Amino acid sequence: MEPQGEFLALNLGGSNFRVLLVKVMANGKQEVEMENQIYAIPEDLMRGSGSELFDHVADCLANFLEKLGIKDKKLPLGFTFSFPCQQTKLDESVLVSWTKSFKANGVEGKDVVSLLRKSIKKRGDFDVDILAVINDTVGTMMTCGYDDHHCEIGLIVGTGTNACYMEHMRNLDLLDGDEGRMCVNTEWGAFGDDGSLEDLRTDIDREIDAGSLNPGKQLFEKMIGGLYMGELVRLILLRMTKDKLLFQGKTTAELLTTGSFNTSYIYSIENEKDDEGLASAEKVLRGLGLDPSGEDCIATQRVCQIVSTRAAHLCAATLGAVLRQIRDNKAAEKLRTTIGVDGSIYKNHPEFSRRLHKMVRRLVPDCDVRFLQSPCGSGKGAAMVTAVAYRLATQHAERQRVLDTLRLSREKLLEVKKRMSEEMLRGLSKQTHEQASVKMLPSFVRDTPDGTEHGDFLALDIGGSSFRVLLVRVKSGKRHNVDMHQKIYSIPQETMQGTGEELFSHIVYCIADFLEYMGMKGASLPLGFTFSFPCYQSKLDQGILLRWTKGFKASGCEGQDVLTLLKDAVHRSQEFDLNFVAVVNDTVGTMMTCSYEDPECEVGLIVGTGTNACFMEEMQNIEVVEGDDGRMCVNMEWGAFGDNGELDDFCTEFDRIVDNCSNNPGKQRYEKMISGMYLGEIVRNVLIEFTDKGLLFRGKMSERLKTRGIFETKFLAQIESDRLAMRQVRSILQHLGLTSSTCDDSVLVKEVCSVVARRAAQLCGAGLAAVVDKIRQNRNLNQLSITVGVDGTLYKTHPHFSSIMQETLQDLAPQCQVTFHKSEDGSGKGAALITAVACRMKSEGQH
Repeated sequence: MEPQGEFLALNLGGSNFRVLLVKVMANGKQEVEMENQIYAIPEDLMRGSGSELFDHVADCLANFLEKLGIKDKKLPLGFTFSFPCQQTKLDESVLVSWTKSFKANGVEGKDVVSLLRKSIKKRGDFDVDILAVINDTVGTMMTCGYDDHHCEIGLIVGTGTNACYMEHMRNLDLLDGDEGRMCVNTEWGAFGDDGSLEDLRTDIDREIDAGSLNPGKQLFEKMIGGLYMGELVRLILLRMTKDKLLFQGKTTAELLTTGSFNTSYIYSIENEKDDEGLASAEKVLRGLGLDPSGEDCIATQRVCQIVSTRAAHLCAATLGAVLRQIRDNKAAEKLRTTIGVDGSIYKNHPEFSRRLHKMVRRLVPDCDVRFLQSPCGSGKGAAMVTAVAYRLATQHAERQRVLDTLRLSREKLLEVKKRMSEEMLRGLSKQTHEQASVKMLPSFVRDTPDGTEHGDFLALDIGGSSFRVLLVRVKSGKRHNVDMHQKIYSIPQETMQGTGEELFSHIVYCIADFLEYMGMKGASLPLGFTFSFPCYQSKLDQGILLRWTKGFKASGCEGQDVLTLLKDAVHRSQEFDLNFVAVVNDTVGTMMTCSYEDPECEVGLIVGTGTNACFMEEMQNIEVVEGDDGRMCVNMEWGAFGDNGELDDFCTEFDRIVDNCSNNPGKQRYEKMISGMYLGEIVRNVLIEFTDKGLLFRGKMSERLKTRGIFETKFLAQIESDRLAMRQVRSILQHLGLTSSTCDDSVLVKEVCSVVARRAAQLCGAGLAAVVDKIRQNRNLNQLSITVGVDGTLYKTHPHFSSIMQETLQDLAPQCQVTFHKSEDGSGKGAALITAVACRMKSEGQH
C-alpha cells in the first residue's frame, strides 16, 4: 500500500530551516511534488528561550500555510529534528543535548513534539497532526531509499555529522521483539566523548572544544563538521604565524577573531583548477588584513587540504565499521548497498566526496557501495516517514474503533447488574418463571454438612468431554475428614452426540471399571451425581434435563429424568447397585465442597467451559417450591441470561457470529460472552475482521485462522501471561499456522485477547454483584460478608480474569465484602457430601 496524499515537512537543524509541502501521487508512478520555503532563525533565538524558538517555528509554519492558502486543512506533519534525541515512539522525541550552535534553554530533556504542539496551540489559528519526528540522517536515508531500494545507510556531513543504518531487531536489546529491522540513529558525532579518540585528537582539537558551546561533547563531530572546519584552519594558521612560519610572524586582529575563517573559504581555496584556489587563498587572507606571499598562499591551501582530508578519512573509517556490521548481520560474502548522503561539506567541498569514496573502498574492499546524494535534503524523507506513519495511525484508529465495541463502560456494567437482578426475580416468581431466561432452579439442597455424616459414597462428575468417578470416604466426628480416590474417563465425541442409551451405558461401564480398580466390585453404594446441565428438580433424587449445552447432543435425553436413564443403564449392566442417588448441579457441588471448609460459603460460581452460579436463597422467595422456612440452594442457570434479548445492546457483531455458528443459536448468550468455550472464538473472529481489513498479518488470511475452535482457552491464558515475551506469543501464533506474523501482529493479538477476556470478567463480576446484593437485601443488612466457592479452568488458569472480576464486583456491590475460595476438589466431593447429608437426614427419618 503506497502512501499518498499531502504531507507537511518541517526541517530544523541549522541556522535556517525549511517548511515543505509534499504531495505524493497515487498514480502508480512514484511521483512527488514539492513546494518549500526557507526561513531564518535569528541568532538570539538559537541561544534564547526554548518556547520563543518554537513560537518562531510556529509563526513561520503559519506564514507558509497562509501563502499556499491551506491554513484551514489539518495536514499530517513530519518533523526532521537534527539533534540527538531519545525516541520512545515515532511521535515523541526527547532532546538529549543541543549540538552545533544551538543552546536554547528549557528544551533539553523535553519532548520537542509537545513543545511544538504547545506553540501551535498558543497561536490557535491552524492545526497540524504531528505524526513523526525523525533525525535528518534518517530522513536522508528515507529520501534516497525512495529512489534506490538498496539504500540502508544515511550519512550527513554538513554543519555537524551523523549517520544512521538499518539494524536487525535481534541486536537491539532496548526493544522487545527480535524480527525485522529498525533504523538506528548512531549519533556518531559524540564518538570519542568517552575518551576513545584521545590518541588522535591534537592540541588544536582541544582548543576548539574548549572554546565551544558544549565542551567535552561531540568530539568526533568537532573534527569533521562544517561548524568547526574553518576554525580548525584558523587556529593552525595562527599557531604557524606565532611560530614565525607564515606572514613573517605578523598576526592581525581579524586572524585572532574566533569564527573569522569561514568553512566555505576552504571550498574555494581547495579548487584545483589552474591557480584559482591560490587566487582565492590570497583574497581570503587579504580579507583578514594579512599580506601573504606566494608561499603563504600555498601553505594555506595545504592546511585546508590536510584538515578536510582528515575529516573525509575519519568519516570513511566510521562508515567502514557500519558497513561491516550490516555485512555481518546479513552474513554476506560481499555486500551491495547504497548510502544516502546530504550536508553542505559533502555537497559543496570540491574534493571531500571523492576522498571519502576512495578511502571507504580501500577500507572495506568487500563492499560494493554506491553513494547517492539526497536531492532535496531530508524533508522529502520526513514526508515519506509521515506518510507511512499516517497510514499506521489510520490503521490504529480503525483497530481501536473495532475493539471499542468490546469495551464496557461502568454505566453499561451497572445496567447488566440491574437486568440480572430483574431476571432473577422473574425466575423465582411463579407467574414469570416459564418466560424467564434465568431459571433459578431449586436444587433441594437445604443444609450444609454438620459433621455427623459418615460412610462411603460414590460421586460422578459430568460436565464436559471428560468425567470423573470418585469414591469419597467421610469419617464422622471431626469436620474436614474426607478421603478421596478418583479416576478420570473421557467421553468420545460420537458418544456425546449419539443416543442417550449409548451415553449412559458408557458412563456405567466406566463406574464398573472404577469399582473393580478400587477392589469393590459388585458393591451397593449411594451416589452423588454432579450433572452440569440445566435440570428441573422437584426433589433431590430426580433431575429432568431441560436442554443440553456445551457441545452435548445425545438424543432421547432432553425432558427425561437423568437418574432414571442412569439407573436403567445400571440394571442393563448388572455389575453393581446404587442404593440412593442425588442429582447435583456442579455449581451447587462446588459451593458444598467449599462450605465444608468455610461455613460462610453460600455462593457457588463456575467459569470454565461454561459458566453458572448458585446461592442460598430464602425459601419464602422460591415460589415454585412449597414451604417458607429456612433456605434452599438455587441453581441460577445464569448462562441463559440474555436469551430474551437482555444483552442485545451489549452484543457485538462478533458475539452474533459466534452465536450463529454454535450448535445452540440464540441460547446461553451470557455464557457465550464469558466462558472458555467461546472466548477463543470471539478472538478468532476479531482477528479475521482485522485481517480482512488489512490491519493484521499484512492482510493475509491463513487457512488455520478460518478453522473454528483453534484458539483454545489455554492459549488465551498463555498469551496474556505477563511472563511471556512477545516472541513466545509469536510461537503460539506460529502453532496456529500464522507463520508470517510480525512482532506488531503479536502485540495486537495480545491486545485483542486482553480486551475480550476483560469484558468476560467484567460481565461475570456484574452478574455476581446482582447475586451478592440480593443476598444482602434478603437479610436486611447494610454490610454483607460472604464467601464464593469458585471452580473452572478459565477462572483458575487465566492470569487476569479473577482480579478483573473481583475489581468489578467490588465497584458494583460496594456494600458486600466478598471472599473467593478456589475449589480444590471440584464439585465431585460436594456431590458426595450432599448425598451424605441426604442419607443422614433419611436415616434420621426426616425424609
